[in-house]
Amino acid sequence: MIPRYLLDTNIVIRWLTQPKKLSREQTRVLREAVRRREPVALSAITLLEIAVLFGKGSTRGAISIDDLLGELESNPVFQIIPLTVDVAAEVASLGAGPLRDPADRAIVATARVRKLALLTSAQRIIESGLVPVIA
Repeated sequence: MIPRYLLDTNIVIRWLTQPKKLSREQTRVLREAVRRREPVALSAITLLEIAVLFGKGSTRGAISIDDLLGELESNPVFQIIPLTVDVAAEVASLGAGPLRDPADRAIVATARVRKLALLTSAQRIIESGLVPVIA
């Protein structure tokens, strides 16, 4: 089954560690995906962001990096989308616009290339209008 949704890094972390911090609509979409056994996509750059956020010396004690990455690797609901030439070209086409963070740019580009709605709470992404969002 092909995913319809891409999760940004903060949504993945919230879903796995603090699901009550998700919006009602995000919660509804994720519950429905799980109920239908439909995968949700993650950009490969999200794995790097998680490694930086939860790596050695992190004080984010809710879950260990090994448990978090293990869940992302073993749970069939998560489909990791690689960084491809198409995604890199899309990042380049975004120009200097409102998104400065390379990871945000890669996530938005992945959603655009794969034609996925992006679950995010990042105001810069929402306001950019670059991709359909579920906020």
